[in-house]
Amino acid sequence: MLPRSGDVLHVTREASVQFADPMLFRVIRVHDWPTYDGWVWLDGYELNGSGEAVERRSIFVKISGLRTVGSAPDIRQRNARHPAARPTGVRTRSR
Repeated sequence: MLPRSGDVLHVTREASVQFADPMLFRVIRVHDWPTYDGWVWLDGYELNGSGEAVERRSIFVKISGLRTVGSAPDIRQRNARHPAARPTGVRTRSR
């Protein structure tokens, strides 16, 4: 499955031989550039053990070799409108 902006990935040698030392990577953007089938360019941040961004990077990886550690929040839930609750006992004036 294609990563999404905000996903945190565990990137290892399975994703590309350049990652002999595994890293955590938070995705900023998934490019739609033409590549080999099953591969993708990602922009994002390399994370340290505490989850803090330490370096911005662009990486070329095999999608099947990526492991999702954390998912991006579902913006549909975050942006959902909820009707405001009217406090009990408060009356509105009718016109």
